Amino acid sequence: MDQLYTATEVNEWAWSTVCMDTDMHAPGFPLIGDADAAACIFRKTAAAEREPVLMQFIGAAQAVGWPVLLDDDSISIGFGAQTRLWPRAAFQVPEGVLTDGVQPLPVAMVTGSNGKTTSVRLLAAMARASGLASGHNCTDGLFFNGELIEADDYSGPAGARATLRHPEVQAAILETARGGLLRRGLATDQADVAVVTNVSEDHFGEYGVFCLDDLAQVKLSVARGLKPGGVLVLNAADPMLVTHSAAWPVAKAWFARDWQHPMLEEQRTGGAPVCGIEDGRLLLAMDGVVQDFGDVVSMPLSFGGMAAYNLDNIAGAALAAALLGFDPSAIAACLQSFGLRHKDNPGRLQSWQFGDVRVLMDYAHNPEGLRGFLDIAQALQGGGRLAVLLGQAGNRENDDIVKLAETVAQHAPDQVVLKEMAGYERGRAAGEVPALLQSALLQNGIDAGSVHVQLDEVQAVRDILLWAGPGDMLALPVHGLAEREAVQGLLDAMQSAAWQAGRALPEWPRSHRSDAGV
Repeated sequence: MDQLYTATEVNEWAWSTVCMDTDMHAPGFPLIGDADAAACIFRKTAAAEREPVLMQFIGAAQAVGWPVLLDDDSISIGFGAQTRLWPRAAFQVPEGVLTDGVQPLPVAMVTGSNGKTTSVRLLAAMARASGLASGHNCTDGLFFNGELIEADDYSGPAGARATLRHPEVQAAILETARGGLLRRGLATDQADVAVVTNVSEDHFGEYGVFCLDDLAQVKLSVARGLKPGGVLVLNAADPMLVTHSAAWPVAKAWFARDWQHPMLEEQRTGGAPVCGIEDGRLLLAMDGVVQDFGDVVSMPLSFGGMAAYNLDNIAGAALAAALLGFDPSAIAACLQSFGLRHKDNPGRLQSWQFGDVRVLMDYAHNPEGLRGFLDIAQALQGGGRLAVLLGQAGNRENDDIVKLAETVAQHAPDQVVLKEMAGYERGRAAGEVPALLQSALLQNGIDAGSVHVQLDEVQAVRDILLWAGPGDMLALPVHGLAEREAVQGLLDAMQSAAWQAGRALPEWPRSHRSDAGV
């Protein structure tokens, strides 16, 4: 067996090797171009980090079917009520913990460029409708039975582990975002279902992802999280997913908003589980049986059938729920009720009406999502004007920020208020992203007098509300979690006060914190 070294010993050794050169180097790093030194440091670092006792226990647990969750501080086996957790430091093999039988727990992963959080929330609601205590993690936080446990962006593996370890969870729905996949990987390889909603242009230039093909491969890596017999659920209308999923030798199921979509029809003919819409009805075919889940126009998430992207989310979630074994009647009932309350899907296509002024709030954060949101706003606009709130996180490339502005310009708004996403400048100077957006809007034909900058997100919303006149449509992509709560509280207070355009706004909220999560 190789000798074990402590991290301190590795650093001291590496520092002694580089100090012989006149150029100073950080401890643990070899001279540039010195492959032999780099390999030697790697071997010694790997030896220092070995945990043979822990690895033997993990192997023994997996051999008898126990799921294992591992992070920097802890190791656990089992999910939900069966969870047993120990500190990772100085781990010693516990006795007798692998003798009981493993109890299965339905687990779904959900990823994609748009629609992740809506799909996760809908699936969790379907689990509850089927009589299962649900846990889910998403960009808003950790939830048990739909109630918030802890607020933050928990769309990565830490959120998944916390959900799977919750002692009362009977079904776990895990939002699995691109950033967590690339930085920290997958929390588990025991998912029954992995859903990929779609792939669209976003986050290019980070972690070696420079094009849609790269991004599709990242999203599809959730297939590695499937247990034997698990199913990859894919959007049949997304050519990137159709093309790149062929490389994954796992069972697949497909959804699309059109029951007659060629890919969906091909897969249905071949016996794969599919879900789509025909003649306004949501249909699911599985095991030779076609299930009718009802009229999509009456499903609140469809927004009267106008929210095309939510039709995709509805079809994908219904298919995943069926594969998880949820009760079909419960799935159908949930689809007819989910979205009626603002608390069902906060921050995603929420609507308020103030006389003949309409306000829509959404999370739209990339060109594809923003286009779908503004298409709905424009369809409902009537004869009034259109105002749009616009901002972006600083970790997008300049071209991606410009494309967001181009998307807005294509909808010919009468007013655009540019905001800062406080806390998510990601190395850019304050006001830099709004300045890029402003320049792109002007270059795409928006009049300078129609573009205003208000860096504070909540104040930007207030400015738009004060600008509004009779018949206007206000489209508000709000991204900060605290800001969204503040805006929703303000709009609810306005509704309670029967606010009308031209009146003063309620003095609420008096303060908010910036805690965006994109």
